[in-house]
Amino acid sequence: MVSPDKNQSTTMMFILLGFSEYPELQVPLFLLFLTIYTVTVVGNVGMIVVIMINPKLHTSMYFFLKHLSFVDFCYSTITTPKLLENLVVEDRSISINACITQFFIGVIFAMTEMVILAVMAYDRFVAICYPLLYMVFMSPQHCALFMTVAYTWGIISSTVLSYSILVLSFCETKVINNFVCEYNVFLSASCSDKHFSEIILFIFVNLNAFCTLIIILTSYLFIFVTIFKMHSDSGRYKAFSTCSSHLMAVAIFYGTIIFLYCIPKSKNSSLIFKVGSVFYTIVIPMLNPFIYSLRNNDVKESFRKIMDHKTLYQ
Repeated sequence: MVSPDKNQSTTMMFILLGFSEYPELQVPLFLLFLTIYTVTVVGNVGMIVVIMINPKLHTSMYFFLKHLSFVDFCYSTITTPKLLENLVVEDRSISINACITQFFIGVIFAMTEMVILAVMAYDRFVAICYPLLYMVFMSPQHCALFMTVAYTWGIISSTVLSYSILVLSFCETKVINNFVCEYNVFLSASCSDKHFSEIILFIFVNLNAFCTLIIILTSYLFIFVTIFKMHSDSGRYKAFSTCSSHLMAVAIFYGTIIFLYCIPKSKNSSLIFKVGSVFYTIVIPMLNPFIYSLRNNDVKESFRKIMDHKTLYQ
């Protein structure tokens, strides 16, 4: 491990190229990402407000959905403003300290989202497989405990990963072909031994992904077995409908991550990687509110009542 020079780390800069190799697309991309970010903010904040003001939605499922919307809003806010800035300014530099801060906060919410998706799968498992015990297993105290664990694990993971970055040394200003401060940005920019940092990255990222996926897949295995044992077609349909939104969100989130990080680097162009990064850092936080609201009658009805209420006072 090599400790970085304190003065050096405060003056060193990264240059995030983003999409600067396509100058003719800077304005269209700015308008596109600004629109996506606006929809993300409105959608996720709207989801949080609707769940908070509607007593009918004060259940464990919507409690977790509220926190998922909060995490998506925060995660998008960490990355999108810097991307928008780099699309309209000539100076695309960012200090190492600022880059590490962006990374630290972003990892908190990324890791927390994985745990929340796993907890939501467990919630559906209890609701469908053990409906009579649902209020016991998913009591308000247990739900609060689950969220405390999710955020705590996110902070712990981010702290350890950030520490593994702080032990690296950076020798000169580096031009980074990306728009966000991901872990690979620091590894590619470092001029010191990266073995320790790579081990920490491998352990924490794979541990988090493996454990959450095991919880999700195991929960849905039991859910599907229970559903197929049901004799009522309406019962099967209702059970599937309560899981469909979450399954779609999980498939999009983990599918993007697997596509990006399981394809050999030699076959994965920088453009594909950047487009994929845009998808899971900017697009997915926008999609989740639509996935859950469009396929959920309770949420749609709550949105409709709010809009009708506003119309009456216009």
